[in-house]
Amino acid sequence: MKPLILVVEDEAPIVTLLRYNLEREGFRVVEAGDGEEALLLAAERKPDLVLLDWMLPLLSGIEVCRRLRRGADSKNVPIIMLTARGEEGDRVRGLNSGADDYVTKPFSPSELIARVRAVLRRARPSTDEETLRYGDLLMDLASHRVKRSSRDIHLGPTEFRLLRHFLEHPGRVFSREQLLDTVWGPDVYVEPRTVDVHIRRLRKALNADQDDDLIRTVRSAGYALDAAGALA
Repeated sequence: MKPLILVVEDEAPIVTLLRYNLEREGFRVVEAGDGEEALLLAAERKPDLVLLDWMLPLLSGIEVCRRLRRGADSKNVPIIMLTARGEEGDRVRGLNSGADDYVTKPFSPSELIARVRAVLRRARPSTDEETLRYGDLLMDLASHRVKRSSRDIHLGPTEFRLLRHFLEHPGRVFSREQLLDTVWGPDVYVEPRTVDVHIRRLRKALNADQDDDLIRTVRSAGYALDAAGALA
C-alpha cells in the first residue's frame, strides 16, 4: 500500500503543487483546507504523514500539531510543518509543538519529497525479531540487552525505557514534558528536570568509550536520538 499523505493547506496553488509532486513520486494524497477538517481527516483516514501549514483558518497549524500529538491514535504520526516563518524562534515553536521537521516557504518540491521520505524512514525503525537498531546501536527487547558495536551497554530501567522510546522514533525531537508522559507515565509526578538527569546517565552509558554522542539536545525544545549529537 502506498503511503498516505495528509496535506493541510488553504492555498489552492500550493495544494495543487504538492499533490502533483507527491502522486508523481508514488504517494497517495488527501487534502484538508483548515485545521478542524485536518483533525477529522486524520482520525478517519489515519495518514502515514501530515504536511501541515502553520497559518490555517479555524485552528492554527501549531494547535493542530499539538492536538494530533495528544491523540492516542495520532500521537506517533510524523508531521512536517510548512510555513513562511523562517526565524529560529518560529522553528523552535514548531518543533516544540511536536513537529518532526520544518520546511520554509518557498520550498523546492524535490527537497520536500526527500524530507518526506527521510521522516517516513525515521518513523519506521528497523525491527528484526524484537530488536531495534540505530547506527551501531542494538536493543534486544526479548533479552532486555543493549549493545553498541560489540560493547554491552548497562542501563537502569528508566534509561532503558527512555532509549527504547528514542529508538522507536529516531530523529524526532521530544520535549521534557512529552518524555515524562510517555516514559514515566501521565499519572506519575516528577520534575521536568528529572529528564535531564536520566539523559545524562544515558549519554554516559552510551558514550563510555568516547563514541559519537547519539543524543542531540535542541535548545528550548528537547532531545532526540540523532547521530549529529551536537547542540542545535
